[in-house]
Amino acid sequence: MSRSDYRERLAWLETEVILMAELVVDRYEDALTAAATGDRWLADEVVAGDSEINERYLELEAQCMDLIALQQPVASDLRLITASFKISTDLERIGDLATNLAARTRAGHEGIHPAVDVEALGSDAGTMVAAAIEAYEAGDPAACRAVAERDDGLDSACDRATQRVIRSLLSGTDGDREATRTAASRGLLTVRDIERVGDHAVNIAARSLYMVDGDDQLLY
Repeated sequence: MSRSDYRERLAWLETEVILMAELVVDRYEDALTAAATGDRWLADEVVAGDSEINERYLELEAQCMDLIALQQPVASDLRLITASFKISTDLERIGDLATNLAARTRAGHEGIHPAVDVEALGSDAGTMVAAAIEAYEAGDPAACRAVAERDDGLDSACDRATQRVIRSLLSGTDGDREATRTAASRGLLTVRDIERVGDHAVNIAARSLYMVDGDDQLLY
C-alpha cells in the first residue's frame, strides 16, 4: 500500500467513526422521543436498527485490525487507530442502551416512571456524546476535558431522579403497590442507562484526548 493510500485509509477511518456517531446519536434521540411519548412504532424502528450499528462497528473493527497488522503505524497514527476502535466500541454500546430504552417503550408507555424526565435527562447525555465526537473530529483537547467536566452534573441529575423514583416507591399505597413497583423498576433502569450513555461520552472524550496529544489524564 502506498503512503497516499495509507493516509486515505486513515482519513476514511475518521470519517466512518463520525458517520457511525451521527447514526447512533440519531437512534438514541429517537429512543428518547419514543420513551417520552409512548410511540411504539418509533421504538420498533430503534430496535430494528440496532443491527446496522453492529455491522458498522464490525467493519470499523476489521479496518482497524488491518491497519495495525499490515501497516505497523507510528505512534501518532497508532493512537488514532486505537482511539477510533475504542470510540466505535463505545458508540456500539450507546446503540445498545438506546435499544434498551426502546424495548421498554414497546412494553408500554406506563413503564416510564413520571418522576423521570426522560427527554431532559437523556438530552443532557446525548449532548455530551455529540460534543465528544466533535472533539474527536476537531482534535480539541479543551473540548475533550469539557465533556468530562459535564459528567458530574449528569450524575447528580441522575441521582436526583433515582431518589424521586425511590420516594415514589416508598409512598405507594396497597392498592397500587404492584404497578408502582413495576414503574419504579423501569424508571430506575432508564436512569441507569442514561447515566451510562454519559459515561460512554466521557470514554470517547478520554480516547480523543489521548489520540491528540498522548494525555492519559481522563483514561483513569
